[in-house]
Amino acid sequence: MHLEPIDIAVLAIYLAFAIGVGFYLRQRASADVDSFFLAGRKLPWWVVGTSMVATTFAADTPLVITGWVRDAGIWRNWLWWCFAVGGMLTVFLFSR
Repeated sequence: MHLEPIDIAVLAIYLAFAIGVGFYLRQRASADVDSFFLAGRKLPWWVVGTSMVATTFAADTPLVITGWVRDAGIWRNWLWWCFAVGGMLTVFLFSR
């Protein structure tokens, strides 16, 4: 892989920006562990539930679903829809 100077410059600027934002927001994020992981317990229940479901949908999920359908046929997509029902229950039951 060969990087041009513009590529390195863009990466350096992005890295500097990300580190700068991290240092700028450091004090708010590091009050304590509960504040960091639970947002100070100030988020509405539906935001917490939606984030729980969103964490299960990763970059590899579309690839897995495509592989299921390719290997077993379109009926295998129903397995994915069953996960959707469980995800909705997660939002309403476990996030409160």
